[in-house]
Amino acid sequence: MIKLAIFDLDGTLINSIMDLADATNYALRECGFPEHPVEKYNYFVGDGVNNLILRAIPEDSRCDATISNVKNLFSEYYNKHYSDKTYIYEGIIPLLNNLKKKGVQLAVASNKPDQFTKEIITDLFGTEIFDFVQGHKEGIPHKPDSRIIKEAMSFLAVSDKETVMIGDTNVDIKTGKNAGIRTIGCLWGFRDEHELKEAGADYIVSNPAEIFDILT
Repeated sequence: MIKLAIFDLDGTLINSIMDLADATNYALRECGFPEHPVEKYNYFVGDGVNNLILRAIPEDSRCDATISNVKNLFSEYYNKHYSDKTYIYEGIIPLLNNLKKKGVQLAVASNKPDQFTKEIITDLFGTEIFDFVQGHKEGIPHKPDSRIIKEAMSFLAVSDKETVMIGDTNVDIKTGKNAGIRTIGCLWGFRDEHELKEAGADYIVSNPAEIFDILT
């Protein structure tokens, strides 16, 4: 029986791609670099802010000082505008509420910086739904390293057999695999079915209600 459902944040619980693109394009513009169309960001995001910035900067300008400058500008902008265009995907709130009613604990494990992860969850979902929320912290490897998953399981006292990882990218699926837990890939996020299948997702779903059916 599944006792803990761990969700990725961006592309799984929320559609944040417009705000992420706006923040990155602002930072690029301020530094005199070309901006990117929003659809490019579907493949820029997923591995943390450093990798997002690295992918967005022109290849011949990727030095440490430039990356740091663009990242600081991104963070300054995103801190003020992270919820301008971001919204919860349709069907997510009923899914979460129904899982809670069934006694399933809920967690968020994101590669987004921990500060932003916690602020966005609080702003959009409140403080009662999730039992564990963590983003990326300095000194700890990003997903697909499984440490964040193991911390959630330890904190909530559940085993790998009782836990599932839910996300929209190969990073999320690989994270679950590295933790030895089952995985669910979501098709409403930033990546496609081929990527999720290739990563080895145990299940692939096209709407949140299917997750409830699988877990219960």
